[in-house]
Amino acid sequence: MSGIDPISDQPIETPPRGFVPADEQMDKLLAELSAAGVELGAYDRRMAEWVAGWDWMTVATIASWIRRAAAKG
Repeated sequence: MSGIDPISDQPIETPPRGFVPADEQMDKLLAELSAAGVELGAYDRRMAEWVAGWDWMTVATIASWIRRAAAKG
């Protein structure tokens, strides 16, 4: 997913496409949580790792929710 930000900052109307390996999904999810100012504990991190193992369309949608919620302040 090079060059284009795959995480939407707008409401999602169709499923996100593509494949992103779990380790990259984890990086993207943690980046969104960090940008939103979310402090993670050990269990939070375990759950983020678990979610990052899900399919890309689910992870991208959750990351989008985090981004959009953070933007609202």
